[in-house]
Amino acid sequence: MRKRRVVILGATGSIGQSALNVARDIPDRMEVVGLSAHRNAGRLAQAARDFPKARCVRSDGPDGIERLVELATLPEADLVLIAIVGTAGLKPALAAIEAGKDIAVASKEILVMAGEAVMAAAKKSGVQILPVDSEHNAIFQCLEGREISSVRRLILTCSGGPFRDTPRGGFDAITPELALRHPTWQMGRKITVDSATLFNKALEMIEAQWLFGVPVARIEVVVHPQSIIHSMVEFVDGSTLAQLSRSDMCFPIHYAMTWPDRVPNSLQPLDFAEVGRLDFEPPRREDFPALDLAVAAGATGGTLPAVLNAANEVAVEAFLNRQIRFPQIWEIVARTMGESPHSEHPDLEGLIAADRAARELASRLAAG
Repeated sequence: MRKRRVVILGATGSIGQSALNVARDIPDRMEVVGLSAHRNAGRLAQAARDFPKARCVRSDGPDGIERLVELATLPEADLVLIAIVGTAGLKPALAAIEAGKDIAVASKEILVMAGEAVMAAAKKSGVQILPVDSEHNAIFQCLEGREISSVRRLILTCSGGPFRDTPRGGFDAITPELALRHPTWQMGRKITVDSATLFNKALEMIEAQWLFGVPVARIEVVVHPQSIIHSMVEFVDGSTLAQLSRSDMCFPIHYAMTWPDRVPNSLQPLDFAEVGRLDFEPPRREDFPALDLAVAAGATGGTLPAVLNAANEVAVEAFLNRQIRFPQIWEIVARTMGESPHSEHPDLEGLIAADRAARELASRLAAG
């Protein structure tokens, strides 16, 4: 029976807190050896009390990335969970891979921005990339032991967010408070707004392309309001496999921590009579253009996914700060993608430069 020795980068966020709950639930399979927080010293102190053997660091300040890199390469760790919002987890993730650590990815921006580099580094080091996003974890489970050549398409499910039924004409009246009321998941502010715009699903499409080697043109999205089926894989013979569970991030985290085994836990299983029904509908792509922007970025590749991601981060922050209206999030991302220079095969420094330039351009657009 293998026990994983785990570093959690972003231990005080929603994913990090769920990961700590998993660690408390399966102490014979998961030992926490490192924890990081950005500013939430109180939660970090509580986690340190619960896991006294873990090394704890704060990642705020000018040397924050270096602290994360040091934590991600701890000799005693064999798996690093990247649960940091945004691109701050990229350098620690690459450092962990180079040090021979498996990584569990909850921060989709890492693979959106630098999927080619991350997957190539993992292959070179012979380490495993374990997806923690519920959708990618579901696909990972459905694909277990199967060749990608047998896959016709990947189907990402989507709750539709709080504005699934809101007419397009009502989007200008959407406030940050309304956008932060997700119907099924409890998440951080940025990812909750991304779920409202469907940029969360857009980023997941690009991430899935790199994780599973399936072109973005064969990755589809279906709205599933109950959030019980977390994603599906359709195979070339017409059969479809789906992964189902309650809407609790502890499920995919638990699977990533115990893979390739199936291990008992205290999580509540589904009661299908209670669920009652499972509904599906197509996304409103014209009203929520994030999906088409993702297809364009994923198919073009190069620096364009990094530009999309950076512009979205800036636009979401501007919306939360009431600088722009809700529909302007899509407008700023589209304009930034259209006005940014493109490089087909950037190195890591090229990606970082593209990210920085896109943020500057998106900030100017947000400022009007």
